[in-house]
Amino acid sequence: MTARGVFYVHSAPPALSPHIEWAVAGVLGVPVSLEWADQAAAPGTLRAELHWEGRPGTAAAITSALRNWKLLRFEVTEDATPGCDGVRYSFTPSLGVFTAVIGANGDIMIPEDRLRAVMANAAVGKTTLEHELERLLGTPWDNELEPFRRAGDGAPVRWLHAAV
Repeated sequence: MTARGVFYVHSAPPALSPHIEWAVAGVLGVPVSLEWADQAAAPGTLRAELHWEGRPGTAAAITSALRNWKLLRFEVTEDATPGCDGVRYSFTPSLGVFTAVIGANGDIMIPEDRLRAVMANAAVGKTTLEHELERLLGTPWDNELEPFRRAGDGAPVRWLHAAV
């Protein structure tokens, strides 16, 4: 079974670009050469985009390979496949990793146990319901990444197929 998705590097220092390509190539099992462009939202950094095909779970593997790189902002999506939900991972240096299950219509699907935990924590005053719901929806990550996403409008698109 083949999964498809997109890997967005929203900002990275130029010195990291070959290391990012090597890390993603290690996950996909094929050489990766991204088309890098200046990131207007963070002068001195680069951005890139890669459409990929691989095994289900590839988005998680890419995220795991890059999650400790604190000078990087990125997102990885994976479309749903039979038996597997779609998923989106977002990473920022200040917030870390956000993970969301994505429904067929593009909505974030929140598991009931996570909702119950949020309600329980809000009920005892550990947090506010509004704050925790915003985190479950990824709002802090969206707020931080949106300027970088907009700066990437019109970026070239490339497809890469993983070795199977």
